[in-house]
Amino acid sequence: MKLHRRPLLLHPARFLLARPHSAAIPYPPPNPPSPDNDEGDVGDGERDEGFVKILRDILRSRPQGWRAALASPFVANRLRPRHVERLLLILHHQLHDDPRLALRFFDFLGLHLRFPHSPVSFALLAHALLRAGLHWPASSLLQTFASHPGVLPVDAFRAVTEAGRLCGAPRSTTAFDFLVQAYLQIGRPLDAFAVLGLLPEPRTFSDVMHGLAKARMFDLVFAVFDEAARSGITLDVFIYTAVVRAFCELKDLNSAKEIIARMEADGANSSVVPYNVLIHGLCKNRKVTEAMEIKNSLGLGGLKANDVTYCTLILGLCRVEELETAAEMTKEMVELGLVPTKAVCSTVVDGLRRKGKLEEAFGLVHMLGNMGLIPNLFAYNALINNLCKSGKFDEADSLFAKMKEKGLSPDDVTYSILIDSLCKRGKLDNALQLFGKLKEEGLRVTIYPYNSLINGHCRSGGLTKAEALFREMTEQGLSPNESTYTSLITGYCREGDLASASKLHRQMPENGLTWNTHTFTALISGYCRAKLMVKAAGLFDEMVELNVMPNQVTYNVMIEGYCSIGDTATAFQLYDGMVKKGITPDNYTFRSLITGLCMCGRVTEAKEFVDDLHGKHQALNEMSCSSLLHGFCKQERIDDAYDLWKEMVERGVNMDLVCYSVLIYGSLTQQNKVRAHSLLREMINRGIKPDVILYTNIVDAYSKLEKFQKP
Repeated sequence: MKLHRRPLLLHPARFLLARPHSAAIPYPPPNPPSPDNDEGDVGDGERDEGFVKILRDILRSRPQGWRAALASPFVANRLRPRHVERLLLILHHQLHDDPRLALRFFDFLGLHLRFPHSPVSFALLAHALLRAGLHWPASSLLQTFASHPGVLPVDAFRAVTEAGRLCGAPRSTTAFDFLVQAYLQIGRPLDAFAVLGLLPEPRTFSDVMHGLAKARMFDLVFAVFDEAARSGITLDVFIYTAVVRAFCELKDLNSAKEIIARMEADGANSSVVPYNVLIHGLCKNRKVTEAMEIKNSLGLGGLKANDVTYCTLILGLCRVEELETAAEMTKEMVELGLVPTKAVCSTVVDGLRRKGKLEEAFGLVHMLGNMGLIPNLFAYNALINNLCKSGKFDEADSLFAKMKEKGLSPDDVTYSILIDSLCKRGKLDNALQLFGKLKEEGLRVTIYPYNSLINGHCRSGGLTKAEALFREMTEQGLSPNESTYTSLITGYCREGDLASASKLHRQMPENGLTWNTHTFTALISGYCRAKLMVKAAGLFDEMVELNVMPNQVTYNVMIEGYCSIGDTATAFQLYDGMVKKGITPDNYTFRSLITGLCMCGRVTEAKEFVDDLHGKHQALNEMSCSSLLHGFCKQERIDDAYDLWKEMVERGVNMDLVCYSVLIYGSLTQQNKVRAHSLLREMINRGIKPDVILYTNIVDAYSKLEKFQKP
């Protein structure tokens, strides 16, 4: 089974893939590999040996004196890369010398004196560190070496080879493995591939393949696999796993299964890991039944499903709504002594809750909690949070009460979830009572309940209370975040206090906070509401210059602002701009543009715009339709309004109270009582109740009709 889809290039002269690394490297570029190319006097061997002895004495002296000693003219004018190579080689052969001191000296030369170390120096020091078991410093050193723009993989390979020869370990592969790892860790798997082409080792092959898979270079994964097989390398389970992962990422699940079969035929199925990768790929593509079959067949090969196998399958079952099976598998997993993750527990519990199977959800929570596998509190908080998000507030309150019955004390997270829910429902007094209880019980007070309360009061017009909460929060030593400022800016804008809103906006960077789309949009909305479009446009341009991207809401408030002052040309320019940027307009966008055109008396253009949207399969709702209906009625074009009504109904728009009210009133003003009564009956039959405004309009229309009809 040959996998690669393009030729594999491994010859060192052709496969030189090094590129400049994105991060700046503190060392100067290494000198050329050969010491014979050093500039200056080469000198005889005795003079070099004497100078290296001086360097060794400096190294063993106090590090505080290194700078002065190395700056002396005698040393500074003579020091060459070959001397450092010789020093490192001597230190390598003397077992009592600590390579960490050599590394410190090496770093001092490169970082502080900008000394250009040779590639062989890097490799010699790496060999010494690896021999001493100092793997992390060796890895870091080789990453620095590999990151230099001037060092090609072939140069690095030759330097490591030469250093191994000088150290008396020409056949050692440890340094080569670490060199490959270095290229992978700095995000250059192709260069690791180049080194691999020079030194094939099974473990190195698998490392490179996983690096290439992580970089989504799947063709190269297959090419390395083919090269490993061609070279007679023993294909181990790690190599097979990399190929299975690549095929799963490409959604080529049949090929992934073929690789598993080949692995089993080769007798390399010593681990459950490749099976877990395939199971994950199948679950990701909703083929959970096949994934279950693979899990059930593991025993045939002497393998056992582990926690990863179970967790992957449980999440896959939840994805396809097989929640009862997922719950059973969770119990099976626990009985085997395997621990499900928090993500698995919360997903299963929430899935059961969404299906209305609350008793099963509670039962699973208690079982897992009683066995000490997950904290009961975590599961309860997850349930309460999901109930609140789903609008099932009574169930959330009931569950909160049940916690106490079960002897489980709510924590600050529980209170924060419920306070936020109450604030969003407008029950601010209840939220404040719960907040007081949180503090009474001595629980940790975080920024989150404060943000919920501040936002709730700002939305309901309670700006004074929001300001008091803001002051209290800062006095408690809590730092406001972007959400806090956005809520207050919105509150000030709603009150028309744009000066205070702008002041808060300016304070954010001073307090170490970053402006985001929401904070800009809140202030822009305030300016638009006040019809201060010059300031709104200036702020819009500023956010773009700062690379803070406007979203759909930002464009909508700007478009509505321009339409409100009759500048529909600029509004449509913004509309075109948002479409070009890939931001999808919605019915708030359409309503503003339709209303803007109608306000300017351009109702026919508004109708053409609506027809154009219909041709582009943009679905308008009743909100957009009511604007155009109002435009027609205002121009006393009641028949056109009624025709539009019928068109919209045919297009599936559910007309609401506002639409009925506009057309009923328009019909009455044109003395068409029959149509008005017909629409009123239709509305009531649909279960839409007339409101005070509609009744007032009907009375007003009839009073005008009577005056008109009097002789």
